[in-house]
Amino acid sequence: MTKPTPTRRRGTVRCAIYTRKSSEEGLEQEFNSLQAQREACEAFIASQRHEGWVCLPKAYDDGGFSGATMDRPALQRLLADIAAGRVDTIVVYKIDRLTRSLADFAKIVEILDAKGASFVSVTQQFNTTTSMGRLTLNILLSFAQFEREVIGERIRDKIAASKQRGMWMGGAPPLGYRVEERKLVIVDSEAEAVRSIFRRYVELASVRLLKDELEARGIKSKSWTTASGRRVGAKPFSRGALYLMLQNRLYRGEIVHKGQSHPGEHTPILDQPLWDAVQAQLAANTAERNCGTRTRQPSLLAGMLFDGDSNRMTPTHATKKGTRYRYYVSRPLITNDQTYGSACLRIQAGEFEQAVTSRVRQWLVDPGSVYHATRLADPLTQRRLIARAGEIGKSWPELPAARQRTFLTALIKRIDVGANRIDIHFRPTRLGALLDFAATPSPSETDDETQILSVPIRLRRSGREIKMLIDRADAFATAKPDERLIKLLIRARRFNATLVDGDGVPFAALAKHEGVGSSYFTRIVRLSYLAPDITQAILDGRQPRDLTADKLLAHSRLPLTWDEQRTVLGFA
Repeated sequence: MTKPTPTRRRGTVRCAIYTRKSSEEGLEQEFNSLQAQREACEAFIASQRHEGWVCLPKAYDDGGFSGATMDRPALQRLLADIAAGRVDTIVVYKIDRLTRSLADFAKIVEILDAKGASFVSVTQQFNTTTSMGRLTLNILLSFAQFEREVIGERIRDKIAASKQRGMWMGGAPPLGYRVEERKLVIVDSEAEAVRSIFRRYVELASVRLLKDELEARGIKSKSWTTASGRRVGAKPFSRGALYLMLQNRLYRGEIVHKGQSHPGEHTPILDQPLWDAVQAQLAANTAERNCGTRTRQPSLLAGMLFDGDSNRMTPTHATKKGTRYRYYVSRPLITNDQTYGSACLRIQAGEFEQAVTSRVRQWLVDPGSVYHATRLADPLTQRRLIARAGEIGKSWPELPAARQRTFLTALIKRIDVGANRIDIHFRPTRLGALLDFAATPSPSETDDETQILSVPIRLRRSGREIKMLIDRADAFATAKPDERLIKLLIRARRFNATLVDGDGVPFAALAKHEGVGSSYFTRIVRLSYLAPDITQAILDGRQPRDLTADKLLAHSRLPLTWDEQRTVLGFA
């Protein structure tokens, strides 16, 4: 046994007994491990009474604490008493009760040496005053540390294997579940609160606003009782807790271990559309913070576009004279793949996004389309969904870009850009889950029907690439009149008035009076005979997107019949 010569205090050696047990199991028994250790230590101290050893009445018991750390309340009290000079010798049942770490043992010995104190292990025979005794002690501690690490590895392997099978391995149950027979079971009232929290985040698009709303509504975190009977939780949500909750895959019926998700044994609370919408919103908000998309227009359709050869189309941009131009480009054009086909595209992002979102908005404001998509809901819920979908469709330009992105990623499976049209693979059955968690049952993979929303287009070759012109009138587009076209029409009316007032004056003279050539004067005058609806469309900014002032002037022999004008200029 360890038997260094302790420092005497007036002929008395004050002995403090330290006991420890790693787990709380069995501590509720009348005679537990801590008491057994203490009795053995008291008997040893009594056998050394002739040396002046006295057992201090104060107990230093750490029940349920690992020996891998010094962060133990009873041990810290003991070390504080040693530092204060109130203890001469620590008595333990085995050395590993004091610590299982060589580094921690060195710290404890340093504290003991500073005060001239020592320790005794009553079941291990060695003397630390000799080199062999110190070697024996180090060997014992090394094996104790090795045993601790092996036990830890076994426990970690068992937890990993269990989680791969989808088993719940303990811990604080999340809001929405309770633990029964070591399994998670849904609590209906809490599950509704969870769905409401996820739904409101999609609608608010802000964790800060969600936190304020939950606090105002009095919704708090999970309340549960620990194994020791202590009641914890039931506190207002912090922003950090909400971020963790919104990313907790337990609500999708999964168990996560070291970043890997496994199908769980418990029932999911959330359906896939709502989960996808929340994750898209979180990703969009992260992208806004990291990439500054609060000041730059983001690519709303990133990850959804495919050209005629099923190549994914990637968002890119170019900057010219301080202006940022955004595009969607077929991947082979970016990678310089020499095998790319004729279907590769380079599309102006803004115009393309406007065409797609306009078509989606037309669907949202159509009561018949929404009615059919929510046919499984009750009539009251249907009316509410139709009204909410219409509000979103009409107020779309005022929605934040992240909110728009959330809607599009939830409702659109993919977008195919063909030779003469855009096909939007739309998932209407997801609208109910996106707008109202109580609206409709979650569609399964087989029931998640897809509807095609089409937008007519025209393709034009430019070098080795194909660029796209969107000819379809956009019912929701903001009118953008072309100033050069309007000035051209004004000049045409003025030249026409000059021609009428100058009866008999040669064209050359009239052109010279206006400071232009005869040919230019003639072409401008012909524009005064445009069909009234064409003139009004140009004034309103509703002309075809490729009709520019230069193109209009290029028609040296513009037809005088209005039907032919509409055909030639693209108004037919």
